[in-house]
Amino acid sequence: MRRITIADIAREAGVSTGAVSYALNGRPGVSEETRARVVAVANQLGWEPSSAARSLSGAPTQTVGLVLARHPSTLGVESFYMQFIAGIESEFAPRSYALLLQVVPDLEAELETYRRWRAARRVDGVVLVDPRQDDPRIEVLSRPDALPAVVVGDSSLAGDLPNVWTDDAAAVRESVRYLYAAGHRRIARVGGLQELGHTHIRDVAFREEVESLGIEGPLERTDYTTGSGADATRRLLTSVDRPTAVVYDNDVMALAAMGVAAELGVRVPEDLSIIAWDDSPLCQATYPPLSALSHDVTSFGAHVARRLFDRIDGVRGGSFLDSTPTLRPRGTTSPVRA
Repeated sequence: MRRITIADIAREAGVSTGAVSYALNGRPGVSEETRARVVAVANQLGWEPSSAARSLSGAPTQTVGLVLARHPSTLGVESFYMQFIAGIESEFAPRSYALLLQVVPDLEAELETYRRWRAARRVDGVVLVDPRQDDPRIEVLSRPDALPAVVVGDSSLAGDLPNVWTDDAAAVRESVRYLYAAGHRRIARVGGLQELGHTHIRDVAFREEVESLGIEGPLERTDYTTGSGADATRRLLTSVDRPTAVVYDNDVMALAAMGVAAELGVRVPEDLSIIAWDDSPLCQATYPPLSALSHDVTSFGAHVARRLFDRIDGVRGGSFLDSTPTLRPRGTTSPVRA
């Protein structure tokens, strides 16, 4: 099917192509009756504005970009980004905006994507996720001529860009204190990629909390996948002084841990308490249901979208705390057995 043009609309509406242009772009020069007729015909024909024409005219693209610098396979395993994107879309739909999602292998490819998007005026703004310490993307997106951007992450990682964040440090401290109150004195953490800013924030909070309580707190590093989560769990549970509780950086690693525990004859929660992060529907679908640090990821995504629209509209922005993940104790945590 060929693309519907303004010439098609003009012919059907019985007006000039100039009148169609005025009507569809909300410019003066046509009567309200003519504008309404042109819009009705355009909708009937299924006309959509050309992105190339929008770029040349300087009109908004009604598209926002999100780049994920990670292996595509992780998107099919970890539910966080699917819930997060659902939240973004809930704000986009009423405004007739679209999300342009790009998956790239590394930060350099992500920066190149921003350069291409800006040169072609492909998007009106971008959502920056997974900020690092000394992140080169922050500097690039802070330039006066850069695309409007909102950082999904802690204020300490966002530079002068507006950011929306969750208080991960407070959530980690709460989980450690909860387990300590239940009698656990060897509490492990299975964390994600070390270069990510939120991993560092959680690591620091965990280390400080176990030190303040005077207990042991081994830390294992993973790439968030089920395989690395299972390997980390196996190392912990076969160590000389195995932990009695483990806090995981996502739900799929916690689920893998339950399988490893069963394989080694370690009972959950009688011998081992487990806490997951993010509290996706998976946490309540398993048996026993997973205790989890819970926050509304879909609402979080919607909040980020609203702040980006503010930025696109010229609002300078600031730092916005969305929520503090709250511990939801379920079937995988219990007091230490005497």
